[in-house]
Amino acid sequence: MANQLPFHELPLHQHPSETSSPASSAEKQALPTMRRSLTTHVEPHKTHGVLIRDSIIGFSDGLTVPFALCAGLSSLGSNRLVILGGIAELFAGSISMGLGAYLASTNDKCHYESEERRERKEVKDSPREEEEEIYEIFDRYGIQRNEARGVVDGLKANEDQWVQFMMDFELKMSKPSRKYACLEGLVMGLSYFVGGLLPMIPYFVFHNNVQFALYISVAISAVVLFLFGVVRARLIGASTKDQCISAGMTMLLGGIAAGVSYGVVYAFNKSNIL
Repeated sequence: MANQLPFHELPLHQHPSETSSPASSAEKQALPTMRRSLTTHVEPHKTHGVLIRDSIIGFSDGLTVPFALCAGLSSLGSNRLVILGGIAELFAGSISMGLGAYLASTNDKCHYESEERRERKEVKDSPREEEEEIYEIFDRYGIQRNEARGVVDGLKANEDQWVQFMMDFELKMSKPSRKYACLEGLVMGLSYFVGGLLPMIPYFVFHNNVQFALYISVAISAVVLFLFGVVRARLIGASTKDQCISAGMTMLLGGIAAGVSYGVVYAFNKSNIL
């Protein structure tokens, strides 16, 4: 009887049923199941985009900065001053944060395109050096030169894929999308505005008692900062312990900022410096 090739060494044009191996029918039946398991396998990774990131940053800063400013101004005893100063900071901060997010997004894309052009030039002008860099990248993962040779040859045959590989693994840069730049700025600005508006609400409601409004603002901010810390930690998949730590740290930092602002304004107001 002629020697039969193992199943994984059969030529591509030869169907497993063409052999007389007893296991070939079982292997043939297992193939559809294997294909289904490969295509339906989903890993539960956290894949939140830049919009979630922008909303978190905007809301966090909005909760802290206007709250600290209003707490500081409340030491002057004028509710009107607190409201006017808070509103000015709220709008200025929202515009600044939104514009900053927009510019950051557009600058990231320009930077990526600049590095991509430089990498493409290096691939054309110094292919041997770039090839060695690929081997060095694989070496960091414990893959030997002879094992990576096939992949390197495949990348060399396609310049676009070669450049993309270098962008992904050498420079570790992902391609940003400029079409979301305006949306990123809008999300950042609105998140800041909403976060900053919450601690200001008591000053609008209790406009005749600035000290009582401060106490209510502190209570509201403490609760919101704590909840925000929990939500932020949950979004990144943190454990329950880490969520509590994140919530406590967020609330503590907000309290420190408000306390420092209150103390500085109070000290300057009582001194003869101004």
